[in-house]
Amino acid sequence: MHLGHELDEKFPHRHTYGAAGHRRPDGSRRALRVGLGGPVGSGKTATVAALCRALRTEVSIAVVTNDIYTREDADFLLREAVLPPERIKAVETGACPHTAIRDDISANLEAVEDLEDEVGPLDLILVESGGDNLTATFSRGLVDSQIFVIDVAGGDDIPRKGGPGVTTADLLVVNKTDLAPYVGSDLDAMAHDAGAQRGELPVVFTCLKEEGGVKPVADWIRERLSDWAAGPS
Repeated sequence: MHLGHELDEKFPHRHTYGAAGHRRPDGSRRALRVGLGGPVGSGKTATVAALCRALRTEVSIAVVTNDIYTREDADFLLREAVLPPERIKAVETGACPHTAIRDDISANLEAVEDLEDEVGPLDLILVESGGDNLTATFSRGLVDSQIFVIDVAGGDDIPRKGGPGVTTADLLVVNKTDLAPYVGSDLDAMAHDAGAQRGELPVVFTCLKEEGGVKPVADWIRERLSDWAAGPS
């Protein structure tokens, strides 16, 4: 049974309505919110860390992490010192990760709004989901754009299997390309299958161990930030 399916029937817009407008209640422009989801071990937290390093001198950035019962991902970012501690908030979901990013987004919304109140003004807030399956998607009431991260070690059939995370995310990231020769994954096949599943939606391949490995993702976010800044005043 799908969690909250009765609410889906009563309120079919609950997963599709857009996040709040460009302005906060005080009239200031709010931050662009980008969600990162994907299976356990795909490299979401490492991608967030690399994005913080790549973008922190260009824009004002903060992060919300999600774990079920711990602060593991937030603690990793703190140890790596990718941002000042006050710019990182942890949400303990206490349930399946997708619940807190899609079904009941209140804890994440509170964390996002607290960050804007406490360390704003912010240009960008990254919201990292806990590790989930291929059905994980973010409510559009929480984020403006979503990234889905998979890795080649999970099998080169993942893009072919599809699922909402793979097929509908605004950007699909295929991570850990350096492992392909060791796990027998065919990167060309993954690119072909991802294209077949996603149509014109973009796909990038990353190896975060390489210098500049996160650049394709960072460049995509820079484009979203430019569009956001050019949006309604």
